[in-house]
Amino acid sequence: MVRANGAVSLRELARVVQTSEVTVRRDVRALEAEGLLDRRHGGAVLPGGFTRESGFPQKSHLATAEKTAIADLAASFVDEGEAIVVGAGTTTQELARRLARVPGLTVVTNSLLVAQALAHANRVEVVMTGGTLRGSNYALVGSGAEQSLQGLRVSRAFLSGSGLTAERGLSTSNMLSASVDRALVQAAGEVVVLADHTKLGSDTMFQTVPTDVITRLVTDEPPCHDDRAATELQALADQGVQIAVTAGGGGSGAGQGPGRPGQESAAGDRRGPRRDVPLPGQRRNHPPGGGGPAPQLRSATPLSEASGGRVADLAPRRR
Repeated sequence: MVRANGAVSLRELARVVQTSEVTVRRDVRALEAEGLLDRRHGGAVLPGGFTRESGFPQKSHLATAEKTAIADLAASFVDEGEAIVVGAGTTTQELARRLARVPGLTVVTNSLLVAQALAHANRVEVVMTGGTLRGSNYALVGSGAEQSLQGLRVSRAFLSGSGLTAERGLSTSNMLSASVDRALVQAAGEVVVLADHTKLGSDTMFQTVPTDVITRLVTDEPPCHDDRAATELQALADQGVQIAVTAGGGGSGAGQGPGRPGQESAAGDRRGPRRDVPLPGQRRNHPPGGGGPAPQLRSATPLSEASGGRVADLAPRRR
């Protein structure tokens, strides 16, 4: 699977081979010891794949359920009549499919895939940047793209990337893509980052959005054993980033289309963000013990009157 796709998540491996993530992780360690692949946060890549950007076909098969749930939640932040920018990526493409239902929307993008998803939307205006086509991710890059964004002002930017850390913020492995993303950020009043848990704690070559510029992160809930992702979420919250966590990542209802956060489907699964996020030292169904009180989360607060959703904001630690 790694040879075919360039990268693969542990969740997807466990699903395909019908075993637990614990077993898959053990086998991945053994394959890494033989030099057949490199372990990465939440998955595995081909040897030396850290700085090599996977193409669209590879990315489109990774964490698909998580991306769907993230797109569902991110769409709830967008109001009728807004003007926004949407960057390139497979997660932002999923977001665009949902934005097609928001009337009066103006979307500025450098992504052919985002524009395609909105091409036949009623009452949605699509504005594309200029630039040179980068075929690996179907995005317009270069000085033409950057110049077309000068003087632009919109309410929000929705961006994805290759990695996200509290220390450096959002990053990508391609210099041209990073430069255009920075121009998109300059045009927006707020920056919303869409990143599934496998990108948390990963750092790639080119910084696109520093942490202090990120307004909100929309992500999926990390697995209970993933201390690294939980630690990174807390560190991001400590720096003032609002954390919105989906409830549907790998669940049965994750791919059934957007729903209001906080509403339940007919099957009873709850969509939208979780009320809490697992922190280091905490596990679901297991109270923290031993080494003093674990960090606590603020109670969920309303996102907006329009969305009707709820945010699982991590409270910054008291110093």
